[in-house]
Amino acid sequence: MQILPDNEIHLWCVETQKISSTLDDYKSLLNTEENIRWQRFKFEKHRHQYLATRALVRTTLSKYVPIKAQDWQFLKNDYGKPAISPPQNLFFNLSHTENLIVCAVSRQKNIGVDIETINHKSSITEIAQRFFSPAETKALLHESNSVQKQRFFQYWTLKEAYIKAKGMGLSLPLEQFSFDIDHDKKKLSLTFKSSTAGNSKHWSCWLLDVGKPHYLSVCVYNPKSINYQLITKNVIPLQQAINFDYTLLAKT
Repeated sequence: MQILPDNEIHLWCVETQKISSTLDDYKSLLNTEENIRWQRFKFEKHRHQYLATRALVRTTLSKYVPIKAQDWQFLKNDYGKPAISPPQNLFFNLSHTENLIVCAVSRQKNIGVDIETINHKSSITEIAQRFFSPAETKALLHESNSVQKQRFFQYWTLKEAYIKAKGMGLSLPLEQFSFDIDHDKKKLSLTFKSSTAGNSKHWSCWLLDVGKPHYLSVCVYNPKSINYQLITKNVIPLQQAINFDYTLLAKT
């Protein structure tokens, strides 16, 4: 069994383009609902990604608890965040983007992860003005054109990771909280627009570069000020798992 100390967050990453021969094995892990959803995908790349995602979460959780991968059951809260059913002292969150999937595992319930591919076709100014806080938008637009796209996706992954940790989806307005990124000091700070949102110091967040063109962010509720360590692994479900290095861009 994989050991998961209270002060560790494990990040299991799959590069979907490296998966081919195990897809039939992944199908056998799906429950009835998952199998129906898988069959509804029209495009092969989406079917491929869905299979890899479900195999990743099921086989990853079985590394920590002696439950067969195909026997895990899940439920969703009112906002769509999945959780293990019946509850275990084990929590996870998933994110995927082009050619990469990540599953974060923690002993803390309020865990969120987001990974994004830098998309040079995105209209970042329009999106930032609609969803970012005024401070984030101002900081973004002050950047040179050469780095503006990078900063946009760094902010976006942080904000997505935070709302996923809160488990409230987009019912939590993105402009109601703000991240400041000090790249020179590799320092993040989180602030809330309203004092009723709680204590921003109770959150730990990380911004990572996991290889171009991907940024990954993790947020976890941390009122006890645990000194968390991130453990990253590159895995092919049902096959090998190896450690891999990341570049820490900033953390709280």
